[in-house]
Amino acid sequence: MPASTAPVPAVLTARALLLDMDGTIVNSDAVVERCWREWAVSHGLDPHEAMKVVHGRQGYATMALLLPDRPMEQNHADNAVMLARETADTEGVVPVPGAPAFMAALDGLPHALVTSADAALAAARMTAAALPMPRVRVTAECVGASKPDPEGFLKGAAELGMDPADCVVFEDSAAGIAAGRAAGMRVIGVGPRAAAHSPTLHVEDLTAVEVTTNPSGTLTLTIHASAS
Repeated sequence: MPASTAPVPAVLTARALLLDMDGTIVNSDAVVERCWREWAVSHGLDPHEAMKVVHGRQGYATMALLLPDRPMEQNHADNAVMLARETADTEGVVPVPGAPAFMAALDGLPHALVTSADAALAAARMTAAALPMPRVRVTAECVGASKPDPEGFLKGAAELGMDPADCVVFEDSAAGIAAGRAAGMRVIGVGPRAAAHSPTLHVEDLTAVEVTTNPSGTLTLTIHASAS
């Protein structure tokens, strides 16, 4: 029998990387599920159905989807309570496999965190996962619209001084992948949630991603997985 051959890695070239946090570099699913399941039950909602839409969006936007007739002011008030609770609960928050090496490889390279978490929650989770906080970050306070709106990714690119077309987004959720695509960026989907939402490429985790720099200053991403 002929020897089997490994799949040929996919290669992307970029000038900057824009990273979602939850589900992409930090696994915070345990906290998210604890908090949002309790919230859903307290509002008479099916927690299983609620969990289908909570990932990737700011809390008020999730609440607006689940309770469309409720005043938005109440969603914002509830979201403030939810953010405080999630910030205080870091039990089970860990790095996504491969994230420590991936973030170490980005040290000194153009990259930004673009997250639906606010600054306090982002700091708590990055600290709990023992990951370095990027110098450039776009948190919930920085934008007027939640993912799937592209505002956050466009701001991240602008703060890095990069054209959107030269950026690659790393995302795990339907809302985040849609936001990256709407920003005109290529998207690497990370983890099981991402595969169904047509990212440019899909990986199970960050162990499949290798980042190298070129003399021109561009970044080469070698993806040791098949395109989705």
